[in-house]
Amino acid sequence: MKKLIIMLVLMSIKTFSQNYAISEIPEELKKDANYVVRNITSEYLIKAENSIELKKKIIISILNKAGDGGSYVYIPYDKYSKISDVKIKVLDENGKQIGSYSKSDLNDVGQSNDAYLYSDDRALRMRIVQPVYPYTIETSYTERSSDTVFLPVLQPYMDENVSVQNWSTEFKNESGIRLRKKITETFFGKPEISESDNFIKASFKNIPAYKEENYSPDYRTVVSKVEFALDKACLKGVCGDFSNWNSFAGWYKGLLEPVSVITPEIQQEVNALNLTGTVSEKVQKIYQYMQSKTRYVFVAIGIGGWQPMSADDVRRKGYGDCKALTNYMRVLLKAAGIPSYYSIIYSDKTTKIFDKDFPKMDGNHVILCVPTESGNIWLENTSQNIAFNHLSYQTMDRNVIMVKDNAAELADTPKTLSENNKEILRIKAAISADNTLQVSSSFGFSGGMYDMFLPLISLSPADQKDALKRRYDYLQFSNIDLTNLTNDRNEAKINFDLSFKAENYSKSLGSDIYFRAIPFLDSDFHLEGTDRKLPIEIPFGFTDDYEIEYTIPESYKFSETLSPVKIDSEFGSFSMEFIPLDKKLLVKRKFMLKKGTFPPDKISEYISFRKKTNKIDHTKILITKL
Repeated sequence: MKKLIIMLVLMSIKTFSQNYAISEIPEELKKDANYVVRNITSEYLIKAENSIELKKKIIISILNKAGDGGSYVYIPYDKYSKISDVKIKVLDENGKQIGSYSKSDLNDVGQSNDAYLYSDDRALRMRIVQPVYPYTIETSYTERSSDTVFLPVLQPYMDENVSVQNWSTEFKNESGIRLRKKITETFFGKPEISESDNFIKASFKNIPAYKEENYSPDYRTVVSKVEFALDKACLKGVCGDFSNWNSFAGWYKGLLEPVSVITPEIQQEVNALNLTGTVSEKVQKIYQYMQSKTRYVFVAIGIGGWQPMSADDVRRKGYGDCKALTNYMRVLLKAAGIPSYYSIIYSDKTTKIFDKDFPKMDGNHVILCVPTESGNIWLENTSQNIAFNHLSYQTMDRNVIMVKDNAAELADTPKTLSENNKEILRIKAAISADNTLQVSSSFGFSGGMYDMFLPLISLSPADQKDALKRRYDYLQFSNIDLTNLTNDRNEAKINFDLSFKAENYSKSLGSDIYFRAIPFLDSDFHLEGTDRKLPIEIPFGFTDDYEIEYTIPESYKFSETLSPVKIDSEFGSFSMEFIPLDKKLLVKRKFMLKKGTFPPDKISEYISFRKKTNKIDHTKILITKL
């Protein structure tokens, strides 16, 4: 009997070891991995539209110091949820427990930073400090919540250089409400689905470490995922029907109506503007008035950060987040008799589209759409400086959920075109015999390039100069003068003049001098290697239009006539020509890069295109002493 007990104990230890020992991780999951998700299980019990329970277990093995990001225990919650049964174990390389913690050991912290003014969100948090690698952390807890509108997205990605052994989400649905799922499958991960009448389980297994690659799309569009949504759900005690986009809009309109009252003070504000002219002219005047008296801060209180502050609070306080400022603008227009639509959007460099066939709460930003007889006006309401009827490239080329009267419209924002995102540069450059470069230049930016330089407007003159010095740090400025900086908020254009002297721009070659054809270069591109797994994303297309007129010392001449160059590619186009003008030389350069996502096997062609254009940009011009 004693021998049998010993055998059972040994079997138990062996089973324990098989589950948690580092040696049990398949070798292919250790490759390129700093830590490994051994097992994440989320078991949901949906009891009603306002009652859900989660039992969660997270087991992560930290392989090395670079994997310390996986050593944080982080359990988010708010006043509508309750966390209990928190258990944390630390296991050594062999799967033996060497430490444990409970809920009382965790820090209870607010989920906010300097950008947040208010936030109701909190988290239980701690970092497990373990000096000996590798080791494993097992965390488990139970959460009960009345919020059911944000069901999880199962997507087996935590960070780059992290592999996944098993990651699953399952639902037992006792509510009688329809639970929907949507599967988006890519080359990266294949979900396994099992389901019955009131049960769904989705899981991913044996996903190798995801290695970031330059110029790849956001992981949310690369890694396979399974989404879930209930037809009826609640958010912070406000329940509604989410079975279609129109019912969603009706629910959302219920959030907006209480905070959209036209108070006498708001009406007086609008009346004082003495609006005349076309609808567009009236909207522009109201918009620029709103910009002049508000500033952006983040607010995440109330109904999960989804209900704006009241319009009158924004009027009185002069601040708000994207929801509050957009709604305030909407109410100002309403007071002027101009209808407009609160529009939810997903703002990011990689486009994310709302699915017309899968309604659910989503998005991370809000803008405003104003219909007119000559087309929609789109307003970004979070910037005091941005131009009227101008969206950035992070909100163009996608759709919005437009909240109308008890109806929703999935409408497209304007398309961004490379030829409209333009940098125009005109330079007069004097080459000196002492290898210095004297430049007077004018810059013009429009379209998406306007967005790139808009932050310059809010800086002090000294900081503006410093920002340009950093941008063109390869030029050794001995002095710099920035003048005539203007922000055309009617046409979305930024212009300025820049004069400077740069030392050692040119180089001596005996008695001759040579110098680079283009003083201002885009030096951001860096991409090597053709062993690529991920698509190539060019999230922003643009056009450069440069003209540089070079003057050289009287005692020198241009030693040769350079031939024009032209390159056409599916990624864009490039041309440069060299035009002699007596003792001067005019260099014309045009570079157009197209927005798009290209398959991984195009990487060699893309690198070749960018290297060719960079090489031509570095063409050397030789002048010879007479």
